[in-house]
Amino acid sequence: MTNILWYRQPATEWTDALPLGNGRLGAMVHGGVGREELQLNESTLWSGGPYQPTNPEALPNLAKVRELIFAERYREAHDIAQAHLLAKPYLQMSYQPAGNLFVDFRHEAVPGGYERKLDLTTAVATTQYTLLGSGLDPDAPVFTRTAFSSASDDVLVLQLECSLPGKLDFELWLDSPQPGDLVGDKPESLSYRGQNFGKHGIEGRLTFGIDAHLRIEGGSIERRGRRLVVRDATKALILVDIATSFVRFDDVSGNPEARLTAGRKRYDALDFDALLARHIAAHRAQFDRLDIDLGEGRSDLPTDQRIANFANGDDPGLAALYVQYARYLMISSSRPGTQPSTLQGIWNKDTRPPWGSKYTANINLQMNYWLPDPANLPDMVEPVLQMAEELAVTGAEMARAHYGARGWVMHHNTDIWRATGPVDGAYWGVWPTGGAWLMAQLWDHARFAGRPIDLVRRLYGPLKGATLFALDTLVPMPGSNYLVTNPSISPENRHPHGASLCAGPTMDNQILRDLLAAFAQAAEQLGQDADIAAEALEARARLPEHRIGKAGQLQEWMEDWDMEVPEIHHRHVSHLYGLYPSDQITVDNTPDLAAAVRRSLEIRGDEATGWGIGWRINLWARLREGEHAKAVLNLLLSPARSYNNLFDAHPPFQIDGNFGGAAGILEMLVQSNEDEIWLLPALPRGWTRGAIRGVRARGGVELDFAWEDGRVTWMRARSNNDRSVRIHAGHRAIPMHLRSDADAVHDFLEPL
Repeated sequence: MTNILWYRQPATEWTDALPLGNGRLGAMVHGGVGREELQLNESTLWSGGPYQPTNPEALPNLAKVRELIFAERYREAHDIAQAHLLAKPYLQMSYQPAGNLFVDFRHEAVPGGYERKLDLTTAVATTQYTLLGSGLDPDAPVFTRTAFSSASDDVLVLQLECSLPGKLDFELWLDSPQPGDLVGDKPESLSYRGQNFGKHGIEGRLTFGIDAHLRIEGGSIERRGRRLVVRDATKALILVDIATSFVRFDDVSGNPEARLTAGRKRYDALDFDALLARHIAAHRAQFDRLDIDLGEGRSDLPTDQRIANFANGDDPGLAALYVQYARYLMISSSRPGTQPSTLQGIWNKDTRPPWGSKYTANINLQMNYWLPDPANLPDMVEPVLQMAEELAVTGAEMARAHYGARGWVMHHNTDIWRATGPVDGAYWGVWPTGGAWLMAQLWDHARFAGRPIDLVRRLYGPLKGATLFALDTLVPMPGSNYLVTNPSISPENRHPHGASLCAGPTMDNQILRDLLAAFAQAAEQLGQDADIAAEALEARARLPEHRIGKAGQLQEWMEDWDMEVPEIHHRHVSHLYGLYPSDQITVDNTPDLAAAVRRSLEIRGDEATGWGIGWRINLWARLREGEHAKAVLNLLLSPARSYNNLFDAHPPFQIDGNFGGAAGILEMLVQSNEDEIWLLPALPRGWTRGAIRGVRARGGVELDFAWEDGRVTWMRARSNNDRSVRIHAGHRAIPMHLRSDADAVHDFLEPL
């Protein structure tokens, strides 16, 4: 039961239910006895429709806001920004639930024996029970439900079985919180047709449909009003599909009816066994690319009990399960051809979800995609590559309208319509560096892949656009040679002057160093735009340097305000981007700055939101402090920060904590740049033995290795290109030449 979540009782809350997904179709399976409930999502069902929220008042007021910030009149700058610089509308659209499928059973709701589980290896959820009083009766009926969301056949599958012929009686019904109604009267199908909600003055422009088709073995089906009634069956197969009219961010002309019909033609010819086999094969082609063993675990205990006990230190296997669960969630919520994973992946039950369940680009969107490269799921980044290409289109109009600039901009949020303006309010939204961070992140994706030429070419357009925007909007800081962003903020953190607006916050400088260097490297690799690359490097050299404040901390702003802020334990640690996910600050090369980061972390504290804890795990790992990283992981894997189904409890649920925490566990085991790899750089004492297979390092390198007593004993490395690297294991640094046509194996059993 290594890669299994399991429970002895049905879900009583949505965050107890088990998630299924194929990147497009999502379901939360509750596993009730008297009633099964599948809450349904489809990745393109959002509120609103295509829109461009430019504000004609923004550009005429930009210079005044900059002037006030440079004059340190921050509150006045805030008031003008709030009144004139925000997008119109100043709120974005939200990810929406599609509907709910219910199965009401005609038997008592109290089981005599019960088990509910999710097998991560097969991506199959199973519920099995007998009824109260029949647990010792060999002739008692056993009820089994098997559910999965198939990527191979793009359909949600639920099979119901009873071990005794003719004992399966239930009623099937379907509803949706979206405007619409059931249509048709077929005895073997339920169909809902509707339209999405409008929001914030943007008209709902999507039409959609949900179809549930029923096949039974034995017994009968009867249509009774809004329900399908099944009596005396032995098996039932329910196939669910959802389609919307979404084509892309500026096109909603799709035909849901045609899509549903085409889908049914595809899966109607397949029985349950074929659907299951094809689904498992497609899932395992991705999932099996990495295996992780951190030592003995308590898989004999239900998952909710393991979470409650994790801090006791006797269950390292739960940390390994957490990595594999996050990989499962990534495969389930972000596949090629689908939308990127939102704040909640593809799972959302609310028409007004927290933070719109959208894409928050001042940490959360990026954190969602820290995991797939080291976790050997690079294909799952494809939706973000497409998003960047689309943002480069919508963001170009925003850059012109709000800044008079070339290139493109994204502020701290976007949605399926790829809106890029400053939203929510001046305290949070007037931050022009979200697009730059996204491109720096995608350049790191290219570094993991070994910078293949096709990927570099694909990234080049959005990378160039983000660079041009930076070059046009960096402004000289009076009395210095610095170029700074203005107006900007250090994400979501207020400084001591009654505002968050400022010039040249540390995070902006760090992000732009990465962006401008990435563009110059891409331009050189492709032999293009040497003049723009030179300008980018000149601008990079004029960005403000890191500064260490009076408390020994890395300053969050150019001014030494850190100890005077209203929230000294703020959830964001934006100014520590330079340590992770960037590598501008390292223990080896910039020890004074690394010590200042450590001091900042001590001041900020370990307690935070779920994703805030996830970021801290990675930061402590980069500082090579495995015990502290593990202590922060204990906070994440506790009932306060993990729901019973292992969803991250922000609270409420946000999936970035799952992805960030899992990335942090891998960061404790492997760190890399394109020339060097460190094995076990932050191994905590409790993980004395273990092994990992298929973990990826930058430079196109994939690794398998094992350790005993905290020391690497064996390693195999392979590369997708010929390259030389130094691999650090303990006190050894081993130069290795890797070839694309052969594995390199090293035995560390001799004494160190």
